[in-house]
Amino acid sequence: MPYVFADGSLRLDAFSSLTLAILLLFIGKGLAARIGMLRRYGIPDPVVGGVLCAGVACILYYAAGLRLEFELGMRDILLLYFFGALGLNSDLRSLLSGGRLLLVLALLATAFIVMQNGLGMALAGAFGMDPRAGLMAGSVSLTGGVGTTLAWAPHFSERLGIAGAAEIGLASNMVGLVSACVIGGPIAGWLIRRHPIMPSADAGLEVGRLYGDDSRATLDYHGVLLALFWLNVALMLGQLLTGLITSAGLLLPDFVGCLLGGIALRAAGDLLAPRGGPMWRYEQMRPGIALVSDMCLGLFLTMALMGLQLWVLQPMLGFMAVAMALQVAMVVAFTAFVVFPAMGRDYEAAVICSGFGGIALGSTATAVANMTAVAREYGAAPKAFLVVPLVCGFVIDLVNALVIGLLAR
Repeated sequence: MPYVFADGSLRLDAFSSLTLAILLLFIGKGLAARIGMLRRYGIPDPVVGGVLCAGVACILYYAAGLRLEFELGMRDILLLYFFGALGLNSDLRSLLSGGRLLLVLALLATAFIVMQNGLGMALAGAFGMDPRAGLMAGSVSLTGGVGTTLAWAPHFSERLGIAGAAEIGLASNMVGLVSACVIGGPIAGWLIRRHPIMPSADAGLEVGRLYGDDSRATLDYHGVLLALFWLNVALMLGQLLTGLITSAGLLLPDFVGCLLGGIALRAAGDLLAPRGGPMWRYEQMRPGIALVSDMCLGLFLTMALMGLQLWVLQPMLGFMAVAMALQVAMVVAFTAFVVFPAMGRDYEAAVICSGFGGIALGSTATAVANMTAVAREYGAAPKAFLVVPLVCGFVIDLVNALVIGLLAR
């Protein structure tokens, strides 16, 4: 049956839930296109649609005592496909080209993950909560983002017995996302005015041309089919790797294994068939990988957010307010007084600082948006646009998963 009404709950089956998620994704896209504030803060379409549904569910709960529930088993599969695609898109040669700046920024971000979690756990303990709940207001939601939050939430709620773990993490991520957008540009502007630094010699060029990809690729049947095949192989390899990692005593979610599986396949394909072959034509299947990745991420986020039970957060509002205020303040101080000197005290360092809020509080998209705004105002920064996305999109996901796995026991 598409729905079951019993015990004051309206439950939608898997097919109905997926169909509603697609509708909510369209609604979110429409609202984001029409509401300036959503565009200004870069709020993703799935977040708009999913949170809208969660808000309606919350109103129904308080106004009519009706609990709206969804069967969301498909959500977990969509997450694995997204991280498998992320791995297939990771080029190890690009990582090595980042050089010293990449290494230093990765080390700084790693140190900040530990600080973030230390603060979150200390505050949770001070509020009489399980200290591990503070991880959901730490690097799980802030450095990790929505995907990492939802991937870890079942572990915190089901294995550790922490009520409202997903709600804490997602609320923290939303506050962090907006905060990252607000602080990134002002930090860079303050650093530029405070120090005698100038843009690079390439500042007169169009900003996008320094870091954009001018190539144009088109979808085709063979390329999409190849993309699906290698994504499935990445997921199977990821399951194998997850089993090996678990047997070694390290707790990591399934998506990390899929990420590693995708990375391993990409490296092997580029090494064994650098010019392509009948089964490895990366350039041909790249648009298909991007399409599947975008669809899976959008539907995953929508399905996860629309099932939120926001009323669970009511007893934790005090903890949330204090935790987020201190986390944002720590990011500002660390960025201005640690990241900027370590990255060289020049214009590139200032632009990197504008993106660090995206690394520590938001997402890769937030980081790039902050840097783009600064570069358009002051001049181009090609190194910043190479290093920050690499740290956000590859290094931090792995390091964060390792740190969380060690602390969330």
